[in-house]
Amino acid sequence: MKMHQFVIIGLGRFGSSIGKELIQLGYEVLGIDRNEETVQELSKVLTHAVVADATEEEALRSLGARNFDCGVVAIGDDIQASILATILLKELGVKKVVAKAVNELHGRVLERIGVDRVIYPERDMGIRVAHQLVSPNLLDYIELSKKYTIAELAVPGCLTGKSLADVNPRGKYGCSIVAINKPKGIIIAPNAEDVLTERDVMVVIGTNESIEQFQESIGS
Repeated sequence: MKMHQFVIIGLGRFGSSIGKELIQLGYEVLGIDRNEETVQELSKVLTHAVVADATEEEALRSLGARNFDCGVVAIGDDIQASILATILLKELGVKKVVAKAVNELHGRVLERIGVDRVIYPERDMGIRVAHQLVSPNLLDYIELSKKYTIAELAVPGCLTGKSLADVNPRGKYGCSIVAINKPKGIIIAPNAEDVLTERDVMVVIGTNESIEQFQESIGS
């Protein structure tokens, strides 16, 4: 089901960043925060921004929170407020609820109360940066599960001019190049004859071990 309207509770750095990006993507966003100054600043950017206490059921009801496709609880260090706001969104019948967790215990509580997706922005960014520091060709990656990952790898000079058949990551390492992002556009499901250049970015899917082996081979 395609989402059209989002309500974001907590307009700190994390919540405001999500809201601004959703607006850029063409979606409607209602932002809720207790801080009047923050709300005033974001009222010029978001579809609507209001000062309200999202831990009060009547406040969320009066704002029509139940009519939104997705609720994002982006409250920072106030874990109690985060949990209460999340419970209220679920009880009001919001179709999908996503919540930020500040630690593993907070995340487990959110999962127990039925959150559709728990996000750990600080932890996940730390993991990403660590991987990028030790793997020069790694631009970004998404952990699909504990075993499988999608990674964006910059094409190094040693692969420039080689076709996917020459590189053969599937045969040699067990991972697959599912897309190539070239300066002129992206190639989805590239074929064996497609040639890599140094400015390309490979989108690779496979087990953590297979991608790590592939990274090591092109980084040496």
